[in-house]
Amino acid sequence: MKYVRRTAYALLLAAMANYIPLFVLICFISEKEVSFTFGYWMTLLAAFLSINICPLPKTAPTKRIQRLAEGCELLWLFAAVCCLTLGIQVGFLWPSVAGGRDGAVFAVILELLLAVLSLCILFWNGMVRVYLTSVQLGIKHRVLAALCGWIPLVNLWYLAKIIRICGDEVEFETQKWELDAVRAESEVCKTKYPLLMVHGVFFRDFRYLNYWGRIPKELIRNGATVCYGQQQSAAAVEDSGKELAERIRQIVEETGCGKVNIIAHSKGGLDSRAAIAHCGMAPYVATLTTINTPHRGCIFAEYLLGKVPQTARLKIAAAYNTAMKKAGDPNPDFLAAVTDLTESACLARNEVTPDAPGVVYESVMSYCKKARHGKFPLNMTYPIVKHFDGLNDGLVSVESARWGERFTLLEPQGKRGISHGDVVDLNRENIRGFDVREFYVKLAADLKRRGY
Repeated sequence: MKYVRRTAYALLLAAMANYIPLFVLICFISEKEVSFTFGYWMTLLAAFLSINICPLPKTAPTKRIQRLAEGCELLWLFAAVCCLTLGIQVGFLWPSVAGGRDGAVFAVILELLLAVLSLCILFWNGMVRVYLTSVQLGIKHRVLAALCGWIPLVNLWYLAKIIRICGDEVEFETQKWELDAVRAESEVCKTKYPLLMVHGVFFRDFRYLNYWGRIPKELIRNGATVCYGQQQSAAAVEDSGKELAERIRQIVEETGCGKVNIIAHSKGGLDSRAAIAHCGMAPYVATLTTINTPHRGCIFAEYLLGKVPQTARLKIAAAYNTAMKKAGDPNPDFLAAVTDLTESACLARNEVTPDAPGVVYESVMSYCKKARHGKFPLNMTYPIVKHFDGLNDGLVSVESARWGERFTLLEPQGKRGISHGDVVDLNRENIRGFDVREFYVKLAADLKRRGY
């Protein structure tokens, strides 16, 4: 049915874009004067406008996905109509001009104007829709598409690439919604205790820019109660641990939940361990799952701190602290945060930060196979970390992240690795072979199954 609709729409749009030459073609073949039928023109125009307004039936689960699917369809139709128009021009218009047919030159001019106008409307209608609604295009593909648009043949290749990326996104997101709809009543993520999501270093829990990307909405959609750590973006581990302890007390007092399940990324895992071991939070924490956390530190961080001149370090720290104070941090400390991530600092802290009895400690880690698997700047740090720490995710080594009673290593599928940012959906990227949202759904579902 989809291909029948596409074929019919493509023929209608091509007829609209090439109405004048087709009209002249009829006259040429019949060798008779055929009167211009205004009704036919208006019918084609109405069909053209209708397809541009609503190219697809409303079947997508959300308005965004529906608009994205419509944009893909319009771009596909644009490509098909371009081919049909080229065929009409080569097959009829130029032979008509060469044959000296009366009115042929005039027909060609009108045809080009009408065809260009029609194709421009079709193209920009589709392009605007995908640019405004696609997540997977990102900044890179948007910029490259704009640049490639000026290069013949290359622009057609990149148009096909955009259609493929957006089409895959529509299919993937639709399947996600259908899966959630099927399991909605079961509330697979409705754990006994709420989930406390603790961010890593150099970020805050902003209201409109979620550190965890699309993960929290997916968890909530499947029944989870989600809270956030809300600690400062950069501070010493012990100071962040105290902030987290206050946040845990607040959640327990306000909700009466008794305990929380902590899911912490990167330095957030170290902050959480400090809150449990040194701030009396063990009775209020059921489980701690650390995600790509450098429990044994980063050798490369220690090396860089030793190589960067003190003057430069102080300037960078001062600039960062000033900026984050304006963003809402009461007392950010860049150097303290970075220093606490070094191997020597982590190993020393591990000696005085034992795991608390009664708290379940678990860890998760991912890694990249190549530098290009990580987005900037992780693609630049990956080879440095690999030199000092071995197999890594762009920042943290696999061995450094191993902690607790159970360790899960996320193996990359195919050619694509899973970077430090990918594992928290920082780039909102759909990675083939790794559905980050579904991973967290299964993580929460497992906590529920075990009674947490």
